[in-house]
Amino acid sequence: MTSMPTSPLHLTRIDAKETVRIELRGDLDHDSADLLLDAVSRLLTERSDLRDVHLGCGGLTAVDSTGLSVLLMVKRRTGAAGVRLHLDDRPTKLDRLLQVTGTLEHLTDTGGTSGSSTAERPSAASEKSIPARSGSPDSGV
Repeated sequence: MTSMPTSPLHLTRIDAKETVRIELRGDLDHDSADLLLDAVSRLLTERSDLRDVHLGCGGLTAVDSTGLSVLLMVKRRTGAAGVRLHLDDRPTKLDRLLQVTGTLEHLTDTGGTSGSSTAERPSAASEKSIPARSGSPDSGV
């Protein structure tokens, strides 16, 4: 049995007033999921004014059980901080995974609206790439 090559996870953070959008590109899997959890944890510590975190999921190529677990942990941490989590631009395969595991409503409940949403990209936002941990395949970012 041959394993499929993985695509390293790249995160791009876009800050705006009371909102941060993190664009996810690549695989959210056992090799990279902690990168997202670390980024969101730091964000919640840094930004006391935060009301919404948008994860732009359109660039996700795969999500495994560890990736799903981290999404649930991110939901737990944002909820505890009083911050709404939005999973924007979800690919069909992510929606399917969330439906099969019974987590779709939990992860997409954003105060009365559910389903895939497209957040506006703030025009005056500051955008930066989130560096990978050293020793990971994409540490050259």
